[in-house]
Amino acid sequence: MGQFNYVARDRQGKKRTGVIQADKKAAVGPLLREKGLRLLEVHQKRETIWSQDIYLGAPVKLADFVIYLRQFSTLIKAGVTIVDSTKILIDQTESKVLKKTLAQVEVDLREGNPLSSAYGKHPKIFSSLFTNMVHAGEVSGSLEETLEEMADYFERQQRTRQKVKSAMTYPIVIGILALVVVTFLLISIVPTFVGMFDQFGGELPAITKFVMAASDWMIGQWWLLLLMIIGVVVGLYAMQQKRDMKFYLDYALLKMPIFGKLFRKALLARMTRTLSSLLGNSVTILQAMTLTEKVIENEVIARVLRKSRTTLEQGRSMTEPMIKHWAFPPLVTQMIAVGEKTGSLDEMLGKIADFYESEVETATDQLKSLIEPLLIVFLAGIIGVIVLSIMVPMFEIFNNVN
Repeated sequence: MGQFNYVARDRQGKKRTGVIQADKKAAVGPLLREKGLRLLEVHQKRETIWSQDIYLGAPVKLADFVIYLRQFSTLIKAGVTIVDSTKILIDQTESKVLKKTLAQVEVDLREGNPLSSAYGKHPKIFSSLFTNMVHAGEVSGSLEETLEEMADYFERQQRTRQKVKSAMTYPIVIGILALVVVTFLLISIVPTFVGMFDQFGGELPAITKFVMAASDWMIGQWWLLLLMIIGVVVGLYAMQQKRDMKFYLDYALLKMPIFGKLFRKALLARMTRTLSSLLGNSVTILQAMTLTEKVIENEVIARVLRKSRTTLEQGRSMTEPMIKHWAFPPLVTQMIAVGEKTGSLDEMLGKIADFYESEVETATDQLKSLIEPLLIVFLAGIIGVIVLSIMVPMFEIFNNVN
């Protein structure tokens, strides 16, 4: 898929210029004719570093993607063709990235390619999980139901993620606020009083000496603190890029006090929900586990899934590696084992997902009510120490003057 600069003439005879997406140069003319334009000249636009798509974070917001899926499913149920539905949704969506991608999908569809194949050309927008689900829907003739189910799936994922993010946001904000306030006090306020204390002389309290030393260090070595913060951020990013290092980082997250259990519940909810959705759409168990491993975003859980897939290939139960691993509670392994024996694995996985999604919601509400007062006390304690370091010697000075 490339970009082409074109010169065309409309029905009124006026010249029009612009840029259009097409698979090849020969496809530009037919695309323009659909828009009521007659092609005069066309040249392929050269790709530069500035014209390439560079995404920071998710290219398409999950909320926009869910809306697209719901609208797509509704249009297909109403009897609108897939090509026409895609053309309508190009105008409906508010996401610029999704609009641009759907325009390319429409071109592929008009050339006779299946929808899943058209999606597969854009892996940054449409995950392999989603593409495989669409392919399963095409084969079974239930594409509209598959799209609706995927909308429900992504909506649940968004809700669970938002719950975890909301629990983490408050302590992060308070931590940043504490750092900014303490830095301001140490750099701007404390030095002002240091000069006054030097004029009066006398022995300063230990708390004042400690804060003054911290102030001197902050003024002289602030750049070192900045380098440390940058180093931590860069180090964490580098660890995420290497599978072995990411394993230790993910392990630390799951073992983190207070928040570790919340992360584990959220991951188990995501894993079981993904497996349930794939199996419910006739995706084979081995392929479902491979796809789930890619979307789970945690190397600790992914390694267990890889081992479970190996045991399945050997004709044994997928729960064997899970039973031996601390990240999988007995509830998960027992219900999966029952699902394997009764042939209702997708249903059992769905029930586990429902349970842990509810657990995440309850746990985040509890964490908020517990963490808020603790962080307020923590912030008040730090500022209180600095204020005391200033007030205690001031009282002594006033007493000596009187």
